[in-house]
Amino acid sequence: MTNVLLTSVCRPLGERHGDSPSVGYELLFGQVTRAQGLFSPRANHVAFSLEYVAENVEAPTTVLHYPSKRELVRELKQGYDVVGVSFVLSTFHRMKEVVALVREHAPGAKVVLGGYGTVLPDALLSRWADHVCREEGVGFMRRLLGEPAIGEPGTYRHPLVVSRLRVFGREASRTGMVFAGLGCPNGCDFCCTSHFFKRRHIALLPTGRDIYGVVQRYQEIEPGMSIAILDEDLLLNRRRAMEFRDCVKEGGRPLSIFAFASVKAISQYTVAEILEMGIDGLWIGYEGTRSGYAKQAGRPVDELFRELRAHGVSVLASMIVGLPYQTQEVIDEELDGLLALRPTLAQFMIYGPIPGTPFFDEVTRKGLLDDAMAADPEHFYRSSTGFRAMVKHPAMSGPEIEAAQQRCFAEDARRLGPSIYRSLETWILGHERLKGSENPSLREKAARFAADVRHAYPIFLAGRLLAPGREVRRRIGELERRVHAVLGPPTLGERIGSVVAVALAAWTGLTLKLGLFQHPSLVRHTFRMAEESLPARAWRRIRRRVQDGPGGASVEVELRPESTVWVRVAGRLSAAAADELAAGLKEGLRKRKERLVLDLARLAHSEHQALDALAERLRGYKDRIRVVVPPAREFAAIAALFAVYR
Repeated sequence: MTNVLLTSVCRPLGERHGDSPSVGYELLFGQVTRAQGLFSPRANHVAFSLEYVAENVEAPTTVLHYPSKRELVRELKQGYDVVGVSFVLSTFHRMKEVVALVREHAPGAKVVLGGYGTVLPDALLSRWADHVCREEGVGFMRRLLGEPAIGEPGTYRHPLVVSRLRVFGREASRTGMVFAGLGCPNGCDFCCTSHFFKRRHIALLPTGRDIYGVVQRYQEIEPGMSIAILDEDLLLNRRRAMEFRDCVKEGGRPLSIFAFASVKAISQYTVAEILEMGIDGLWIGYEGTRSGYAKQAGRPVDELFRELRAHGVSVLASMIVGLPYQTQEVIDEELDGLLALRPTLAQFMIYGPIPGTPFFDEVTRKGLLDDAMAADPEHFYRSSTGFRAMVKHPAMSGPEIEAAQQRCFAEDARRLGPSIYRSLETWILGHERLKGSENPSLREKAARFAADVRHAYPIFLAGRLLAPGREVRRRIGELERRVHAVLGPPTLGERIGSVVAVALAAWTGLTLKLGLFQHPSLVRHTFRMAEESLPARAWRRIRRRVQDGPGGASVEVELRPESTVWVRVAGRLSAAAADELAAGLKEGLRKRKERLVLDLARLAHSEHQALDALAERLRGYKDRIRVVVPPAREFAAIAALFAVYR
């Protein structure tokens, strides 16, 4: 069978290592809270697409996120037939380093390039690749591997990917990533993600109930886990969104969901409907007051932002710097207008041309690309981060545009303070507004806001002592007093935690200044690989127990992300083999804390009552078990006893 390796580019990344600004492992610290220093929340993000593809092919697959070159070479020596490399335009030079290592240490492997960096033409990429994926990746990889199609994207399996948010170096929350769709029909002229998929929306989770089903899986891992729904404009499809709202209300569990949505899409809903979906965070394109994008049609943006904030919904607003109509004075006016709305977070990106977008076509046609970048394509690729001025502007030079961007980030931090405290301010506003609501869903949301604010009590002292600027420190103190008046004074444990938080904050500032501990460790996940990679002997025994015993069943066992063990049973399952399987699974569940996915989708036949007996013996662990079953009547009994995952 073909063995597949999927990898990101290698670490270390960042400006200290020759990359352009914002290139790294983090969205918030790299592109949103970059001027907030030690107060910036930190979260490393893996290459989501690699996890998604690995979940949905049949070949044994290993996924590496941010390996060092040494770690990549060690993995290549394990023997792989296909190596997929994900990259973006600004890491084109890093992709070449990875491919060079593949060619040297796995010369027989076919190289597949994927990611938004593949907007570059075949004439350039063919030197580095045997195959290039410029479409939805699961269908492409299954065709490449000779595997049969498994239907539309809406039928794909959804991986579990959890992002960990750290404040002052300590984990503050975990967020389950829900991949609801690819592409966007809005078609803004600068947007690579929209035009990469030809302005089509590909629904990975077509219905609201599909989305809620994935949310439930994360809630089983950790009740109350935060959720991020990745879809370029989640609320554009009102029918799907309202079906999701109905599911959330039926579930009766207060959720905390962050989503992407446009002014046009949000304007279809009341703020109550948005909150009933569990949404309390939205990324909204503010862009520019005269930018004229169709997605900005709808309610006045100042009215919308203020209403959301008053009801506890945090807004991450993105503004564009360097639009053709802007001057330094216009940028300052638009910045003033945005900051007056007090967004919880703000991103400022330079208007730039990415191949495949209408703006790139216009810049190319009119000869507007910066002369230095036109003369050196490698410089152009490396600079495609949103932090370099790349186009000749009618009123400003490149350095002036870049200085304006830096000024926007600095003013956001200076005037509004660190975003972690802006979040608390928004949540307490929402709690006070909703706690007396006649709507039970909104009262539950108010309670969730209160719990989240209370959890953050220890960070106030660090803000009062260490935040830059006397005015910012004063406002943090006022917020602390207001919160204590509403939710009660801190406990002794919370006071002790405050002192610890100051020490952690000071240490965080020192590590930032010295550049220490700023790179993640390797993340390695395996899918359908040999069970020898499992760390626990109890799980490794299962395959031997079943396959050495009677019956014609075959068993594969592997460790998946988020402490999940996946046991796949195929062939014919005899009653005796079912007994051995049940015994092995019970042993593993008793000795270990991992959750179990029992995958019976390839089970062709089972002896009479074998599955009934299996389900009965595992009944005591059903809260830790999911079962994948084929659509056949004989599996109805086991499906009824366990929560069925498809």
